[in-house]
Amino acid sequence: MITRQDIEDAQSSWGAAVVALGTTTSPEEARREAVALVEKHYLLDDGSLLFCPTKAAEQQFRTNLEEAVSYFVGQGLPEDKGFALQPWTSVRFENAGTVCRDGLGIAMGNYFFGQSDGSELKVEYSFIYVRDQAGQIKIQLHHSALPYSG
Repeated sequence: MITRQDIEDAQSSWGAAVVALGTTTSPEEARREAVALVEKHYLLDDGSLLFCPTKAAEQQFRTNLEEAVSYFVGQGLPEDKGFALQPWTSVRFENAGTVCRDGLGIAMGNYFFGQSDGSELKVEYSFIYVRDQAGQIKIQLHHSALPYSG
């Protein structure tokens, strides 16, 4: 079973890894760290990753390691500029709700990416967490979007 604490721990770990990416000093280091972030936090077993990142328009959906890494640090798909290279100073999750049922952990809410000027970028998200074969919590579905500004 996945618990609310498991979800919160996974969110904290993910946020710290995203912030750390922004402190890398070379494209090679950034790529290495992005691969580690994706391998640690996302389910990559058999093409079952469902990742719809915040700032993607041409290739909205990412289903494998290379596409996910490209989103975080660029160096892949032409539209990717490296979301995690901002650099962000913090990532804070506010879960609107969590559901833990049948081996799944589901969370939806807003997360806030701290910027060097003290402001935050608010992003909406829905994540589904599962355990991999080794028992580790992984993100299987990641959907995020900027709030509607009508």
